[in-house]
Amino acid sequence: MSTFLLATGLVALAEIGDKTQLLSLLLAARYRRPWTIVLGILVATLANHALAAWLGALLADAVSPEVLRWIVVAGFAAMGLWALKPDTLEADSVPQSSPFGVFGITLVAFFLAEIGDKTQVATIALASRHATELSAVVLGTTAGMMIANVPAVFAGAWLLRKLPMVWIRRAAAASFLALAILAALAPVHAPASHPTPATGTPP
Repeated sequence: MSTFLLATGLVALAEIGDKTQLLSLLLAARYRRPWTIVLGILVATLANHALAAWLGALLADAVSPEVLRWIVVAGFAAMGLWALKPDTLEADSVPQSSPFGVFGITLVAFFLAEIGDKTQVATIALASRHATELSAVVLGTTAGMMIANVPAVFAGAWLLRKLPMVWIRRAAAASFLALAILAALAPVHAPASHPTPATGTPP
């Protein structure tokens, strides 16, 4: 549960003002099908973050615990600085049509926009650090995305005008930097070695 809550809170903060939240606003304003858009965001996020968690687990298996620690520290620190920078979005980044209608447009646009985004990178970092709890990471980061994006779909630009964006970005940056510090200070656990069979002389 703690991994789920950590992932939810971290991604919800990081998503405020992010380009994918701006994409939610654009889709809602253009198509006015909020529930269809929300469903597309949910499916796209689950698919994208499941892929990100898998990559994080691969990273955890591919490098030593000590190297992984500093990769995670560098990743969280970089995301802390990244969170301070407001995102922008080009209107032509949204496909004009899809054989699956508004749902398909949302699914494709949101999945592509999330590739390389800070919330996807956060999912990779969290998954590499909590490789035994990938389901909690994916469900938590997806919940965080929905917490940030569902109100944006329904309330639109009015909501963003009311939110203290500067302070939200600072809180997200502080959260990422705190995780970087915790990762740097956490003890490194070496993988358990397999016991060697005991040898002895036969009776």
